[in-house]
Amino acid sequence: MFENILGNHEIKKMLEQAMMHDKISHSYLMIGIDGIGKKMIAREFAKSVLCLEKNKGCNICKSCIEFNSNNHPDFLCFEPNGNSIKIQQIRELQKRIQEKPILSNKKVYIINHADWMTKEAQNCLLKTLEEPPEFAVIILIGSNESAFLTTIKSRCMVLHFNPIENEVLKKYLEQRNQRKEIPKNILDMAQGSIGKAIYLEDKQEQYEQVENMIDNLAKKDLIDFIKTAEFLYKLKDEIYEILEVINIILLKIAKKNDIYTKCIKIVENTKRRLQQNGNYDMCIDNMLFNMWEEVN
Repeated sequence: MFENILGNHEIKKMLEQAMMHDKISHSYLMIGIDGIGKKMIAREFAKSVLCLEKNKGCNICKSCIEFNSNNHPDFLCFEPNGNSIKIQQIRELQKRIQEKPILSNKKVYIINHADWMTKEAQNCLLKTLEEPPEFAVIILIGSNESAFLTTIKSRCMVLHFNPIENEVLKKYLEQRNQRKEIPKNILDMAQGSIGKAIYLEDKQEQYEQVENMIDNLAKKDLIDFIKTAEFLYKLKDEIYEILEVINIILLKIAKKNDIYTKCIKIVENTKRRLQQNGNYDMCIDNMLFNMWEEVN
């Protein structure tokens, strides 16, 4: 069922065995860096759990057809509302989850970026995880395990996803774009994330802008440095991907000069402020000023 999804064979095998032996847990927590297929595996698992042909994910039964067309009455995927998963969304899940399945024998709910849940939302979800309906399966997906309450983790089967090997990434990208050679820097920067690898390859111009900006961090005065970073103000919709690229480059430099380690923390703080609905331009202003101040 997972044959078209790269990497993490042990997790895929474990989920297949759980379905085969009818030992599906009520709640899963899928943890790993962004872009390694957690959501894809979660959705494929959900489709198979809901399948009317004994958890096969057959793609031909009514359940699979409804799932593939995003119309399955027993499945719902929650995404962040703005920069967080809010308590109102969890209350909506709780309301729906009490209703018996309509088409399948089970109901499956995915909370993507579940590590963006507010503490109020996590505490609200905890009540459902403690006493879930027997037909319910809840899948939490996140990249930051420390963001989850200990009580949430203790009530889930925690699955740690591994980065995808560079050779696997290289082969996939070559087949995807029919290229004979993938730049090594893309593979290194991707850090085992197929999502990041695709992003870096498709957004090579933006990557070069980021590299130029960081290269000038210690060479320019503040005004000139900010000019090299003007492109950031136009990329609000992609800022989390861009910030991730910035930190990957900073981490590489920090191995030779540890002063850049503080810049990585500044970028992480910027992510948090943006997730808390901080003013976009002010967040970027503060990040650039603080980074420049640290290295000059």
